[in-house]
Amino acid sequence: MTTWTSDELHRIGTADELEMAPLRRDGTLRGPVPIWVVRDGDDLYVRSYRGTDGAWWRTARQSHAGHIRSGGVERDVTFTEVTDEETNDRIDAAYRTKYGRYGGAYVNPMVASRSTTLRLEPR
Repeated sequence: MTTWTSDELHRIGTADELEMAPLRRDGTLRGPVPIWVVRDGDDLYVRSYRGTDGAWWRTARQSHAGHIRSGGVERDVTFTEVTDEETNDRIDAAYRTKYGRYGGAYVNPMVASRSTTLRLEPR
């Protein structure tokens, strides 16, 4: 399994946004959409602001593959669904800490959509 380098973790983890382009069924990438990304230890996570209605999330969940760009890093990735409550609690806290300056109107939906948590794994 490929892992993130320390530099990649730092650059992506401190970037405000990540451009997400999930792989469609036909093998092409969806157009990239900007989303928030958080780091927990040596892992990177994303969630859908629109919950399970998010088009990018539905595509990512179906294909489990895509391409990301953030902080000057571009990588093909695998998406792994996260259902562990303890991990999701840490991701909730990471969203509140990193993006709290934007207020509850933006952060609360991210915390509420924990069922859409995906771990990004480099390929």
